[in-house]
Amino acid sequence: MNKAFTKESDNDDDDLPPEMAVPVGSKNYMTPGGWNRLRTELYELVHKERPHVTQVVNWAASNGDRSENADYQYGKRRLREIDRRIRFLQKRLENAEVVDPETREATDQIFFSATVTYLREDGREETVAIVGIDETDLKRNYISWTSPVARALLKAREGDTVPLRTPGGMEDLEILEVMYVALQTEFPSDGDLA
Repeated sequence: MNKAFTKESDNDDDDLPPEMAVPVGSKNYMTPGGWNRLRTELYELVHKERPHVTQVVNWAASNGDRSENADYQYGKRRLREIDRRIRFLQKRLENAEVVDPETREATDQIFFSATVTYLREDGREETVAIVGIDETDLKRNYISWTSPVARALLKAREGDTVPLRTPGGMEDLEILEVMYVALQTEFPSDGDLA
C-alpha cells in the first residue's frame, strides 16, 4: 500500500525509549524551566522552522519532477518529523504539572524538584536535582523523577538511609541534605556541550 494512505500513529510516545515515557496513571511533572524550554521549542518549530521548510518544499515542487527532486523529498520528510515533534510537544505540555521548587513549603522530605545531597557507601558525596522526564541532564546532575536513584530517594528525609538496587547489588544511600532551590533553566545547545 502507498505510504500516503497509511495512518500515522496517534500515539507519539510509542517510539520513545522507556525512560522517556510518562508512567501510566502519572502526571508529567516538570519544573518551570523545563516547561518554558519545551514551550520555546514548540514556538520555534511552529512559527519559524515549519514555515521555512514549507517554503522550500513549495519552491522544490515548482521545479517539476518531484520523484527525482531531493529538495522536495527531504523537505517532505522533514515536515513529517517537525509535525510529529509538534504533536509530541503539545501533548507533553498539555499534560504537564508544573512544580516550582522555590514556592514549595520548606521540608526535609524529598519530593519532585528537590535538590538532594547523599553519601554513597564508597564515601563519595553526590548532589542531584529531581526533575521531569524531559529535563534530565546528567552533566548537571538533573535526574528524572522516574529514575532508580530518584525513586529510592523520594519521600525519604534528611538523615535517612535508603536502599538502592544497582547492577552490582544493593547499596545504601545516606541522605545528607534536602533543598528546594531554583534550578538553572538555560540549557546549552548541542554545539555548546563539548
